[in-house]
Amino acid sequence: MSSIDVDHLNYIPLVPYNGSGPTGGDSLTEDFNIWYETGDYAWMLTSTALVLLMIPGVGFFYSGLARRKSALSLIWLSMMSTAVVSFQWFFWGYSLAFSHSAGSFLGNLENIGFRNVLGQTSVGSSKIPDLLFALYQGMFSCITVALAIGAAAERGRMLPCVVFMFVWATLVYDPIACWTWNATGWSFKMGGLDFAGGTPVHISSGSAALAYSLMLGKRRGHGTHELNYRPHNVTHIVLGTVFLWVGWFGFNGGSALSANLRAVMACVVTNLSASVGGITWCLLDYRLEQKWSTVGFCSGVIAGLVAITPGSGFVPPWAAVIYGVVGGAACNYATKLKFVIGVDDALDIFAEHGVGGIVGNIMTAFFAADYIAHLDGYSEIDGGWINHHWVQLGYQVADSVAGFAYAFGGTCIILFVMNLIPGLSLRASEEAEILGIDDAELGEFAYDYVELTREVISEDDSAPKFSSETGTALGHSTGETPEKP
Repeated sequence: MSSIDVDHLNYIPLVPYNGSGPTGGDSLTEDFNIWYETGDYAWMLTSTALVLLMIPGVGFFYSGLARRKSALSLIWLSMMSTAVVSFQWFFWGYSLAFSHSAGSFLGNLENIGFRNVLGQTSVGSSKIPDLLFALYQGMFSCITVALAIGAAAERGRMLPCVVFMFVWATLVYDPIACWTWNATGWSFKMGGLDFAGGTPVHISSGSAALAYSLMLGKRRGHGTHELNYRPHNVTHIVLGTVFLWVGWFGFNGGSALSANLRAVMACVVTNLSASVGGITWCLLDYRLEQKWSTVGFCSGVIAGLVAITPGSGFVPPWAAVIYGVVGGAACNYATKLKFVIGVDDALDIFAEHGVGGIVGNIMTAFFAADYIAHLDGYSEIDGGWINHHWVQLGYQVADSVAGFAYAFGGTCIILFVMNLIPGLSLRASEEAEILGIDDAELGEFAYDYVELTREVISEDDSAPKFSSETGTALGHSTGETPEKP
């Protein structure tokens, strides 16, 4: 086609990034958009929104698993993690993880406050600019913290949780993200393969949840008939699973960092692994109870999603079936670990995310294929065992062990120090635990009939109609005693 024809179409050709300055140049005199495909913009913005959708999904999933009197607090914590970590990511988190001049373990503060984060090609891919990459990766940081903070279920105070979100994202998540995904990171340079967050997201959050559960101690009545382990709202669990399953298409598919065939393949294996994981867990539970458990199916779906995450951009579709079976089975049996080690991991976060992430990392060493990675047109890897690259197993094990040790140890230290600071004691009082965290910490409830039931129980005028001994009246925020009729 002649140049005249191109001009007639009013078509602006894509040109290579010119490398003019840390921001990409002067937006008043240059068009930054000619360096990147609009389709890549559209897919990555969509993927960002999908990952954001996963965060309330985590909240509903956790809320449904917990008891009624602490259901709302888990949704609140998930949503608050979005707010707190979004600010942390803007302030210095992105710079600590993905600054262009980062070291092997941590970045520097050259991009503090999103300084000079604009049109320059990103650390992750030359297909998208810094600002878009920062937005997308920020959602990963948010959901990782949301996953971990569920460990405070039914016995943790809210204020220490909020402080923990900011500190943990800074000291634990950002370094692991740097060494895994930044081209200067030690694991990246070693040859570790982690497409969408086996170590930074799942192993780190699962390990942190285990540490948080350990430092908090067991719930009141743990191991006795006083503590009912049955989920209070299975519908919430299903709703949370749906949000997560849908959002995971952006979580894994978006990690291709452009709209290409590799992104499509990541979505294919993600859905397949989730499906097989759900079936596997269901069958394992059925052999014991002869019941087709809805909670079991949802748990299996999450296990399949977690397991496929590190390998989603590296493995062929047939391997996803193996990921689903092995991931679902491993996480199912891992739910018994908390009884063996004596840690009250109330929501089985370590079993799902910690163990699932480790299993996914290890299986990637076997099934990663060079031709799958190259579906984006430019990525080159040595592959795993199916490419006869035997040493990849060592790389994956090293990355997994380092991620677990750093996240677990770092979390324990953070929580130990926090617990020594006045006002930041981690655990709620026994009275608050009996009342429920919703009442004690939020003053609001997931269900109106919680209040109604308490009023009905206290029919005798001589009986107290208060939510606590401090005199907070049921249904009143003023703290005044309601008048008798």
